[in-house]
Amino acid sequence: MDEKDTTHRCALVTGGSRGIGRACAERLARAGFDVAIVYAGNAEAAADCVAALEALGARAKAYRCDVSDAAAVKQTVKQVTDDFGPVWALVNDAGITRDGLFARMRDEDFDRVLDVNLKGTFNMVRALARNFVRQRGGRIVNVSSVVGLHGNAGQVNYAASKAGVIGLTKSVARELAGRGVTANAVAPGFIATDMTEKLPQDVRDGYAARVPLGRLGTAEEVAEVVAFLASDAASYVTGEVIRIDGGLCM
Repeated sequence: MDEKDTTHRCALVTGGSRGIGRACAERLARAGFDVAIVYAGNAEAAADCVAALEALGARAKAYRCDVSDAAAVKQTVKQVTDDFGPVWALVNDAGITRDGLFARMRDEDFDRVLDVNLKGTFNMVRALARNFVRQRGGRIVNVSSVVGLHGNAGQVNYAASKAGVIGLTKSVARELAGRGVTANAVAPGFIATDMTEKLPQDVRDGYAARVPLGRLGTAEEVAEVVAFLASDAASYVTGEVIRIDGGLCM
């Protein structure tokens, strides 16, 4: 990716304080973007991420926002554009899990996962749509999951939300293509994050054994694909879902 393509452009990354979101924020900063990160509640992690982004030479700022709240998203987007100017790349990574067998799943656990993972993505895209249309260009990258492609026992809410993100991405890609805006999704498989680090070693080993490449992926490997999709090099790629899963779903 040519870093000159992205210098001084703004990228907004939700879920940007940790895990895949932080890796994406750092990779975009290295590509020349200024970066606004949106986080849910961990102010310490957000401040640490901003410091890391600034050390990479980017202008950076963190914004606390519940992405499931449309009014809060609208206000946050206004703050970001006031601070940075128009947003060129939007990376929707904010997401939660509340796992459980579907027959015993509480309504609030189903609803909350859909609200954050799917409605939150919708809220951010909608809030920035006028920004993208006005500048006649931009990149939208939504983080889905292989679970949204093949399902997973105990994750009916998460699978539904991530499958919904794929449908949303393809529809947005069709609606905004005429304005020079691309919309794509990435579908990570088993990725080593804070969440997987909390699992017992034998469980992690079991996950790795299911992957043809024989290991978990890294957040940085996901970030490389996201950075490509956010770049000018991906100007003719839209409506795609790119699996980053070590061959798990081939």
